[in-house]
Amino acid sequence: MSSLCTRSSTFNFGGTRSEFVGKLRALCEAGGVTGLAGHVGGAAGAGAAGATEEKRISKSTDDIADDGDMTNTQLWFRGVRPSKFRHVYGLPTRKECCYTDISVVRSGNDGNFCAVNPTFLAIVADTTFVVIPINQTGRIDFQCCKVIGHTGQILDLKWNPFDDHTIASASDDCTIKLWRIPEGGLTSNLTECLTELVGHKRKVLHIEWHPTAANVLLSAGFDHLVCVWDTANTERALLNVIDCHVDMIYSLAINRDGSMIATTSKDKKLRVIEPRSGIVVSEGVCHLGTKCSKAVFLDSNRILTTGFSRHSDRQYAVWDQHDLKKPLAQEVIDSSSGIVTPYYDYDTRMVYLAGKGDGNIRYYEVVDEPPYVYYLNQFLSGQPQKALGFMPKRGVHVHQCEVFRFYKLHAAGNVCEPISMIVPRKSTLFQSDLYPDTVANVPAIGAKEWFQGRNVSPIMMSMKTGESIADVTNNKSNHHRHSTTTESAAKVQRTHSVVHLGNGNANGGTALIASNGVNGGQHHHHHHLGASVAANGTQGHHHGLTNGNNNTQHSLGSTKHSSLNKENELLDNRKLDTNNTKKFAFLSQPTNPDYRPQTIIEKSQKTSTNQSTKFHQLQAIFGQQTTNHKDIANLQNNFLSSSRNSSRNSSLENINLLNSENELRKAFSKQADEIKSLRKSLNGSEKRVRELEAEVKRLQQQLKHCQ
Repeated sequence: MSSLCTRSSTFNFGGTRSEFVGKLRALCEAGGVTGLAGHVGGAAGAGAAGATEEKRISKSTDDIADDGDMTNTQLWFRGVRPSKFRHVYGLPTRKECCYTDISVVRSGNDGNFCAVNPTFLAIVADTTFVVIPINQTGRIDFQCCKVIGHTGQILDLKWNPFDDHTIASASDDCTIKLWRIPEGGLTSNLTECLTELVGHKRKVLHIEWHPTAANVLLSAGFDHLVCVWDTANTERALLNVIDCHVDMIYSLAINRDGSMIATTSKDKKLRVIEPRSGIVVSEGVCHLGTKCSKAVFLDSNRILTTGFSRHSDRQYAVWDQHDLKKPLAQEVIDSSSGIVTPYYDYDTRMVYLAGKGDGNIRYYEVVDEPPYVYYLNQFLSGQPQKALGFMPKRGVHVHQCEVFRFYKLHAAGNVCEPISMIVPRKSTLFQSDLYPDTVANVPAIGAKEWFQGRNVSPIMMSMKTGESIADVTNNKSNHHRHSTTTESAAKVQRTHSVVHLGNGNANGGTALIASNGVNGGQHHHHHHLGASVAANGTQGHHHGLTNGNNNTQHSLGSTKHSSLNKENELLDNRKLDTNNTKKFAFLSQPTNPDYRPQTIIEKSQKTSTNQSTKFHQLQAIFGQQTTNHKDIANLQNNFLSSSRNSSRNSSLENINLLNSENELRKAFSKQADEIKSLRKSLNGSEKRVRELEAEVKRLQQQLKHCQ
């Protein structure tokens, strides 16, 4: 009864509301409100006041009419925006899982001093840089191997997105060098580069790899030029030079398919450029401040820039890449002085803003409607950051609901700290809504195809299986080829059987006709009988044989596969049964308590006795390496023979001895591995000593020549 009353009252309220809106609009059109305002305000100001009041009331009636289309629940919760990333938080790493004692560069530039991929971490150290395996956390030796080759300070580092062992470095010496890192990391200083790209007249500030084309690199230098390189072509590496800038280039960004690049420069302009032809698609003033500005591409043909206002306030703005006359949205962040760098995640549509010298990282969610960017939260830390590197999405931990990971270089102290951005979920299973298909480490096209004008979206990979779409397609094509070949072989075999049946039934015999069809994955056998035919006075029954074009071979393969699975299941069940019988037999043995008086031995005496016993066992087993396996075999045979003749307690003791023997063998193999690693490091140190001796001799010879 109460629910019925509530529904009727809601219905009447809606009807009364619509009637009130209609009457109020009619009153405004008739001029009743204007007349009232004229009587109150006087004859002189009646027109203006009435017009203002009419506009306000008309606007309010429109709002009421719009709200009338909404339910009461929607009106109450109009300010709440649903989002699965509202509660994302940053998780710092413990000190033992950080990278410490690294000689971090002390330059004041805002370059990319840290580059990460799922295999290695690279950190700039002035004119050299350190490459560390991603799992080698903790204290890094100050004499660790480095990449040495530049004569000036390194200003930017970028890993090849399609090869985790290739890295590009841009330097103050006007060159770009590509390096090949060996498997397992560096064992000595790397001084020979793969390729050296020479084309800039002044220092190289920024480099970016093409996201879809293989071996395509873009660079921006202090000479106001943007160069496009083909790193695989050693004879003609420089594909194009873009010279549309008139001042220093602050940042270089490339969109997801590599068809457009965006640059910000000291002349306060944002430019969108087609990199193959060098045509400026659009151009406009982005931020009015004189300090450095940065840009990053969003999806849906939009760009986000960070910079400073005329009053030195830090701000961000969202632009349409085809119209840079006016920003779609612009907001002030704060009044700090550090340069803000944006990082965009295409999968989650989250953008992270991190300022140099700040201790916090702000993160926002990008949408397609105004205001286009919603503030979510910020990660706070007491340690200011000098630079940040970020892990590609294929390297995050999906079972921890990690959606992004930064590698933070501390401004004070030689520390690199991983920071994980995590969506709080209780389940440890794969979350498909957090991890859509991401960019794979497989190029979509080659450099020659891309430079001829072809644009291709990147190849995607599954975050759950780790397989790219190209691999899945190849597997399907191979499976299809295999199935077609087997099907053709089956057809040939069926043809031979038909011929055999025809030859065997030539003398008026009776042949049975079978039509094999597959419908819905099931095997149906139909028998069609033909009419009897009399020929040459001999009456015989001839039956035609029809074989449909069906997936017979595929069904046979599936039955074979299912039979193999059943056999494996039976074997597993047998193993489980035997294990269970052994367990139950052991548990069913009666326990005989020992009531004999025992002498209590002190702890120190027990410890010394156990140590001496273990030492003797070690000496007996591993004293003679030549007869080690024979001794072990003899011991096992003795244990087995004694277990047959002795009681159950003695058999249990023998089993314990066997277990201890296995443990000792494992310890011996572990010590052998450690000895091998020590020998390897010793060889490396000896090689290093020889290199240093040769360097000393060379310097001595130079000194003699100078004298």
